[in-house]
Amino acid sequence: MRDRVRHRGLFVLLLLALFPVLAGVLLVGGIAGLPYVDTSLWGGLMLCVIISFVTVAGALPLGILLALGRRSQLSVIRTFSIGFIELWRGVPLLTVLFMSAVMVPFFPPYGVSVDRLIRAMVAFTLFNAAYMAETVRGGLQGVPEEQEEAAYSLGLKWWQVQFFVTLPQALRIVVPGIVNNIVDLFKDTSLVTIIGLVDLLGAVNLSLKDPAWLGLAKEGYVFTAVIFFICCFGMSSYSRRLERRLNRHWAGGI
Repeated sequence: MRDRVRHRGLFVLLLLALFPVLAGVLLVGGIAGLPYVDTSLWGGLMLCVIISFVTVAGALPLGILLALGRRSQLSVIRTFSIGFIELWRGVPLLTVLFMSAVMVPFFPPYGVSVDRLIRAMVAFTLFNAAYMAETVRGGLQGVPEEQEEAAYSLGLKWWQVQFFVTLPQALRIVVPGIVNNIVDLFKDTSLVTIIGLVDLLGAVNLSLKDPAWLGLAKEGYVFTAVIFFICCFGMSSYSRRLERRLNRHWAGGI
């Protein structure tokens, strides 16, 4: 059983670490005879998946750090964490994307430019990190204080208590909330159309300008809705199975 869990964990680690790098190299091209493809030419469902994947990979660790920082006894760290969370949660995502597309290019030095897709992914990451932080903080508050007190009594340091005792229990509690944030993020990727990126919905809108697609708007939007539903329902179903498995293992460990 342990070997199967270890192999599954190794597979997930390779999937999260190796697959994005390999996919990025293949998408950009420029090696092994592949032509270079500018990010402005990326689009469709692939763009939604890339933005969602990169955002989750950056927002979840940052959200965990912000949640821990908001509970910190150091006033500087706590104030910074609270200010960051409340700032990003109090600004509409639409405004954040506009800022990343219009205002950010004015700040780098002359001759330095940042790709529009990268700016959008950074904006998504910072925005969603604030929501992840509050979700994780709810899980941290659900862990009994006696757990930390018992860990400290064994001589563990603060970071050991947080990462080996408190966080595993907190993340198990907030699996539904984290997946809910990911589902919202996946649907919010359609907003990148306003900054000139073409996601799945944007590709449908562009195709409707073709005379060959006149009068087929209904079919295009229904198809897009079905795709989004399948993806979101799949993530929700997986989260329910993961939650049941974690609860079963937790009950077995007790």
